[in-house]
Parts: sequence; structure tokens; C-alpha cells
Amino acid sequence: MARATQYELRLADRMSRLGTETAFEVLNKARALERQGKEIIHLEIGEPDFDTPDNVIEAAVSALHQGWTHYGPSAGLPELRQTIADYVSRTRKVPVTSDEVVVVPGGKPIIFFTMLALIDAGYEVIYPNPGFPIYESMINYMGGRAVPIHLREERDFSLAVDELASLITDRTKLIILNSPQNPTGGVLNQQDIHDIADAIGDRNILVLSDEIYSRLLFEGEHFSIMSVAGFKDRTILLDGFSKTYAMTGWRMGYGVMRSDLATHVTRLMTNSNSCTASFTQIAGIEAIRGDQSSVDRMRDEFQRRRDVFVAGLNRIKGFSCRLPKGAFYVFPNITKTGWTSKMLADALLEQAGVACLSGTAFGEFGEGYLRFSVANSLENLQKALTCIERWTVKNL
Repeated sequence: MARATQYELRLADRMSRLGTETAFEVLNKARALERQGKEIIHLEIGEPDFDTPDNVIEAAVSALHQGWTHYGPSAGLPELRQTIADYVSRTRKVPVTSDEVVVVPGGKPIIFFTMLALIDAGYEVIYPNPGFPIYESMINYMGGRAVPIHLREERDFSLAVDELASLITDRTKLIILNSPQNPTGGVLNQQDIHDIADAIGDRNILVLSDEIYSRLLFEGEHFSIMSVAGFKDRTILLDGFSKTYAMTGWRMGYGVMRSDLATHVTRLMTNSNSCTASFTQIAGIEAIRGDQSSVDRMRDEFQRRRDVFVAGLNRIKGFSCRLPKGAFYVFPNITKTGWTSKMLADALLEQAGVACLSGTAFGEFGEGYLRFSVANSLENLQKALTCIERWTVKNL
């Protein structure tokens, strides 16, 4: 009888540099507690709790019946790419053509493909910290040097331009901006963007501008660095459907970039995903061209929830929270509790039944903070506040 042989799994070295997105780990842990019979209020995951608008669903169903179930072009269906080009031209006030658009399954591929296309070992990428964890993960995975720029509470989590200028070197290849920002809800206004553009100057540095929350802004108007003179060809715009139209499970995002870079990103799509699902793209056309009232209602409801939740947190011992200007997150300071972010997040989940994320899930400068998503009902948010307050009374 043959003897079983153990073969060691020998991973590539780069796998040790790959990070994760803690929100999914906490979600899994919370669901495991629910299977044990515990009641959990989910404020950890970054997805709207609204249903996809009916007109978008109907467009997808119709597309399925019409045979949109086959391969499409790797860059996306021409009809959707033109729709996106028209939308970006209108909202960012710059001329965009369809050959500058690449449709991908979700927003993350634009981050990943940008790094794959541009970053070699030793090149530097400046990124916001605390910030979306996939930025740092992908920089490290490619062997680049991740250069964090500290988003500070006293600035409402808007980056300091003088600090940005001090971080730029002759090895800087890419700067990542995110506004409205995950996890802080911070926003870069038009003056901030112009100051950032001035700091970059005429250097040959590209900007990855993550604007996935651009329609979820509670004050002022969204402004993109793509709109600044001389920056359209140096900007890779990341946007999509997940947050704006409550389409997280549809997996559809897009990048807008100079056409020569779009060609290479399209090759990466060909080599990885082949294409984005055709029927979802037909639905995407309807999402952009159709009735936008659902987006406005969702934004208004997130603002109402934000106001209630922030006010409630500020009444709890050890918590202080600024009013975020966009997205659907709040990022309270918890240093006065005396607990570290990870320990407090774990305790609130296991003992108070409230799932949230440690600020350190978003980088080293997230220590001293927690992130709560207000993408849950007002009733559940108020219930979460009660649970947190009861916990603090017993433990602080």
C-alpha cells in the first residue's frame, strides 16, 4: 500500500506581503456568534442596507431575457463605457471619451490593476492613513514602498498639504486620494484639491483618485483633481455602482484614465477576469441614465442616521466624535476609554453585541479610533448606542 506523502505548500514570497480587509473577518466572527444564539447589531460592513433601485433590477432582468449572458469586451460594453464617459464629462467638467473608460468587477480591481501596471520594487506610493486597507496591501504586494500620510482628527481628517509636499521624492510614482473618505468620512474641498495639485506641480506623478463615495456627500459639492487644469491625464479616477446604487453584490466599478494606460489595464482584465458580466453592465446603463431619486433619498437617510449616531456617541463616556462630511461611516476617538482600538472593538462585539471595526484595521494611525457604519436602520443604531453605553457603565 502506497504511503501518504506530505507536500509542503511553498508560497511565493509576495504572498507574505498581502494584507486583508478586516470588515469581512469581523462579519464572519459576528455571524458565528449569531449562530450561537447571540444577537448582533452589524455596524462593521461597508455596504448600504438599501435594496438596489427597482428600475436597475428590472433592467438586469430584461437583459437576461434578451440574451446578455455572454462574454463582452474586456474593457466593458461600448454602450456602458460611453454612458460613463458622458457622466464623468458632465460631473467632472472635463472631456472624457469611451476609450478612457475600463469597466471592472468592483472598485478594487482598479486599485490592483493600477499597482500592477505602474509600481515596480522601490517605487513610492503616498496613501492616506487611516485609509482603505487595500491601498497599503497592494503597494506592499507589488514591492513598492508604502508612504502613509497621516489624516488627523484636528483637520477633520483632511490631509495636510505641507506634509504631503514633504513626502514627495524623486521615487514617488503615485499618490492616492480618497474623498469622501473611508473610514473617517473626511472630505477634500475644492481648495484642498487645488493645493494638492500645486504641491505636485508639474512632476510626472499619477494620482489614483478614489471617488467611490462621491454621491454620498452631506455638504458642499464634490470636486475631483481630474477637474484641475493639467491633471486629467495624470488622474486615474475610481468610481462605481456599489455605494451609490446599493449594488455591492453586483460587482461593478470602473476606472477613467488616459487611453494608453486604459489599454494596459484592459490587458490585465483580459488576463484575470476576461470581462465584467454583461447583464450587470446593461443594468449599469440604467443606473446612470435613469431616475436618481433613490440616490438622493439614500444620502438624506444616511445623513439623518449620521446626525443621530454621532450625537449619541458624544454622550457616551470615553467617546468623542466629529461629524463626518460624507460616506456612511463615523470614526469616534476612544482614547479616553483607556482601551486600545482592537481590544475595545472585540469587547463591544463579544460583550455588547455591537460589531464595529478597530481603527487599526485602516492603518497604524487609526489607533485610538473605531469605525461604525451607519448603513443600518435608525432603530438598530439607537439600540447599538444603548448597548455601547451599558457596556461602558459596567467597564469604564
